Amino acid sequence: MNRNIFYRIWKFYFEGFKNMSSWGRQVWIIILLKLFVMFVILKLFFFPNFLKSNFDNDRERGQHVLENLTEP
Repeated sequence: MNRNIFYRIWKFYFEGFKNMSSWGRQVWIIILLKLFVMFVILKLFFFPNFLKSNFDNDRERGQHVLENLTEP
């Protein structure tokens, strides 16, 4: 039952993209490139893992988060 539903959903989107005009494909390529830049490139260079780099273990990280969340 579930496999059939997932297969039908996959086939729906696959057929839609296959029959799309070249203009539509170009727009989707631009959208996917922008998403890649936003979520991968920006994450790597502009949003470092502050907790992992400044604290040694999970207990210290959790304590730091708890202190910052409960401060007035």
